[in-house]
Amino acid sequence: MAVPLVFFGLFFAYPVAAIVGRGLKTDTGWQFGRIGEVLSRPDIADVLWFTTWQALASTVLTLLIALPGAYVFARFEFPGKQLLRAVVTVPFVLPTVVVGTAFLALLGRGGLLDETAGVRLDTTVWAILLAHVFFNYAVIVRTVGGLWAQLDPRQEEAARVLGAGRFAAWRRVTLPALAPAVAAASLMVFLFTFSSFGVVLILGGPAYSTLEVEVYRQTAQLLDLSTAAVLTMVQFAAIGAILALHAWTVRRRETALRLVDPGRTAHRPRGWAQRTLLGGVLLTIGLLIVAPLAVLVERSFDTPGGYGIGFYRALQDAGAGGGTFLVPPLEAIWNSLQYALAATAIALVIGGLAAAALTRRGGRFVRGFDAMLMLPLGVSAVTVGFGFLITLDEPPLDLRTSWILVPLAQALVGVPFVVRTMLPVLRAVDGRLREAAAVLGASPLRAWREVDLPLVRRALLIAAGFAFAVSLGEFGATVFIARPDQPTLPVAVARLLGRAGELNYGQAMALSTILMLVCAVSLLVLERLRPDKTSGEF
Repeated sequence: MAVPLVFFGLFFAYPVAAIVGRGLKTDTGWQFGRIGEVLSRPDIADVLWFTTWQALASTVLTLLIALPGAYVFARFEFPGKQLLRAVVTVPFVLPTVVVGTAFLALLGRGGLLDETAGVRLDTTVWAILLAHVFFNYAVIVRTVGGLWAQLDPRQEEAARVLGAGRFAAWRRVTLPALAPAVAAASLMVFLFTFSSFGVVLILGGPAYSTLEVEVYRQTAQLLDLSTAAVLTMVQFAAIGAILALHAWTVRRRETALRLVDPGRTAHRPRGWAQRTLLGGVLLTIGLLIVAPLAVLVERSFDTPGGYGIGFYRALQDAGAGGGTFLVPPLEAIWNSLQYALAATAIALVIGGLAAAALTRRGGRFVRGFDAMLMLPLGVSAVTVGFGFLITLDEPPLDLRTSWILVPLAQALVGVPFVVRTMLPVLRAVDGRLREAAAVLGASPLRAWREVDLPLVRRALLIAAGFAFAVSLGEFGATVFIARPDQPTLPVAVARLLGRAGELNYGQAMALSTILMLVCAVSLLVLERLRPDKTSGEF
């Protein structure tokens, strides 16, 4: 546990604390009165109110749209199910800047909806809510659907034999079993939308601002570190409360259920009602998830001279749109792959050690450590990135010009996925096997290699895939710390979108499409590795 604690202390707690200290501490001491001054400002109250209600609305909307999908993936067998599960997961690992770009291509000026119906939804809250549903659909499908597939349907059938109606049997048998998973998934969606950054920045325009966007604006544009520090503390407190609730609901789910093999519960849809439900879910996925991605691809080929690969060819030229880039945008792909591989290696080491420690120890301290590992998913990545710049700038940790800074920031986001993927599998390993190996003279390292590794190898590969995908898409911290001559894919997309001109827009679409394809291939591989007998949390 010592290594993960040192890693999080050094590369997460220290930069965040430094930002807060830089904002609230002056030569005369701490200025805690500043907290009340900032929170009483009407513009900040508006930001807090919008952050909260849009997160609530996004969570409710996501539940309403994704729960039927969770049921269909859990209980129906149909052609292309594995491929479709990977497709709905693609948005979750896409960088928010690409999600924003895809919705701009669909709902924005000159987008498909504008061209066909004369309707624009960008700079409206509807675009933000729809993008959040698009982004988080997979959270509900994978978390709730994974558990739903393992609930024994015979319990509900027994209730019906005893006279309960279909709805009553579902409400009294299935719903109570699913409730903790639904609550946990809802809290994760609320967490992701509460800290939404790229989607709101691109689709909301100046009229809408979440806490994360406001931290970025106060830090990077207004240089008001004191206000940014107060907002970071508010966000930190909110995220802590959400994660504590999430940990409690996850513990309830782990201890209250008896699960069965998902292969025994899924069947081909029977009757018109089930076929209609399947058709409705497929239509929803087509309109909500496939359409934005398809429009993104279509726009990447829609050049001024007709459909072609002109925008892709232009990616090879440095400064093709005006000379802002120091390297060709295509080089950003190579940079992203190198950074993501390094971040994956770090996340696997830190996350694997943390998961092993959580498996073998218990108590309040360990539960607190478990919740701490999830904090990077909710705390402002902008704060972490800026904190890196002001804390890791002097010996013995002068990393400002080092390439490792980006993988370290990306690994912070990858570790929670590694832990949540590895933990259920490690807990399922019979401890008596390790004891038998020890009795036979095996060292702890050899016992791990001979006993644990063969059993967790598949989960390890899945964890590596998720860490790689989320590292590839990390944007909030990377935009601060990536060197101008070594941009990552999301940073290059954001730079292109920030510049006027059809060529820049087309190149942004082409880069986003490439990033989407890399993520999709990674997820398809993950689906083939996915164990059939575990629900997992992602």
